[in-house]
Amino acid sequence: MKSNRIHLNPWILAAVLGVPTTLPVFASDADDIAVLKAQVQALDQKIRILERQHELEDETATQQEAMLPKITIGENGFVLNSADTNFSLAVHGVLQMDTRTFENDDKVPGSSGFILRRARPIISGTVYRDFDFMFVPDFGNAAPGATSATPTPTIYDAYLNYRYSPELQLEAGKFKTPIGLEQLQQDVNITFNERSLVTDLVPNRDLGFELHGDLDGGVLSYATGVFNGVGDERNTSNYSFQDNREFDGRVAVTPFKKSSTPALQKLTVGLSGGWGESSITNTLGLPNTTGGSLPGYTTDGQQQFFAYNPASQYGTVVATGAHWRLSPQGMWYYGPASLLGEYVISDQGVETIGSVHNHSADLHNTAWEITGGWVLTGENASYSGVTPKHNFDPRNGQWGAFQVVGRYAELNIDQAAFPYFSNPGSSASGAQAWAVGMNWYLNKNIRADASFSHTTFTGGGVNSATTAPGSVSSHPEDVFFTRLQLSF
Repeated sequence: MKSNRIHLNPWILAAVLGVPTTLPVFASDADDIAVLKAQVQALDQKIRILERQHELEDETATQQEAMLPKITIGENGFVLNSADTNFSLAVHGVLQMDTRTFENDDKVPGSSGFILRRARPIISGTVYRDFDFMFVPDFGNAAPGATSATPTPTIYDAYLNYRYSPELQLEAGKFKTPIGLEQLQQDVNITFNERSLVTDLVPNRDLGFELHGDLDGGVLSYATGVFNGVGDERNTSNYSFQDNREFDGRVAVTPFKKSSTPALQKLTVGLSGGWGESSITNTLGLPNTTGGSLPGYTTDGQQQFFAYNPASQYGTVVATGAHWRLSPQGMWYYGPASLLGEYVISDQGVETIGSVHNHSADLHNTAWEITGGWVLTGENASYSGVTPKHNFDPRNGQWGAFQVVGRYAELNIDQAAFPYFSNPGSSASGAQAWAVGMNWYLNKNIRADASFSHTTFTGGGVNSATTAPGSVSSHPEDVFFTRLQLSF
């Protein structure tokens, strides 16, 4: 710490204080000189004492300031840290206002319109340096599983994570399972308004424990855990519907991360998968009910194109036996270019119950997708989004960052699903979708998107029943999306 001490000449100080510093011309008494010198020395000593007291006061103030908590407000949210950084509390948020406009909506009211897709306050923090936590509720109207306009608050994430080291961490609570590359990407960073058809076949969030970490500075990442188990694209209802458990895991390698070749540094390949077995027959092991009242799979526009039969046809369709998934995946980023690809197998045993003749089958459903993008303004693309070099400021001729994106995806249903488990007249056995769009990053926190998606179907399209999927597969789905997003 820099001292504020002011060095004064004692003789000058004595003069200021009115103490004589020179002797009369004819003075000859040595005692008078000695007295004056003693007075000056005493004054100098007092000055030194006062300066030291001032230094101690400054040091004490600095120490007290270092012990105070620190508040940070910026593009990363509102963060409160203890002086030793062992404790922290952060408040973040996500707000997504969407529009969906269908070219052919069969005059179904509500298909096109404004949607509050996500409205999530996010609370996260750290206790005792090594324990991280996160709590994320959602108040949006269009959360997966929503079948009405009434908002249903849902807890999406609620977990505690112990960081022994970057290589060894243990997470417990409700969070995303380690299956699916696109699914694991944060909602604020996904390329399009909705994830692709491939994500229809992976779980959403589940309750359980997960061991995970990054080795060699992130060259190798792993995650393995035990969970209650949920159906495709389901968000767990915060309880277990069976006694058995599901085991999921993922390993990813970025082999050239430390390479001197920039074009290869962000190339990642991985493999994820899971296995579980139902201890009882149940409907919760089947896919989510998004877009209808029955379990099924949805398009980019969140309309069901495949649904399992209602109980009135061949009996209630339930999941039974083993359910396993496998997903090879990869992604590559280099400068403004981005590429992400994934393939998923979801194999589930099913049967009908409650009818005269019960049926059973092992359904092997598959999906794949590839997504690419290019940042027109030159910024680097990444799995965690784009950060503009210049924030939106039209007064100074700055417009943020612009990214063009494209995607193709397919989902194929096992033919054994028809007719006992799904009606071939209304449910399609396959969907093929392509999409193009433009993403505008005004700054780190605000993003505006516009995209168009075209989906065609294999099979279905004959039955015009009013219940989903109804006549969705009777013609291609063309939908125009927009989004205004705030995240911090």
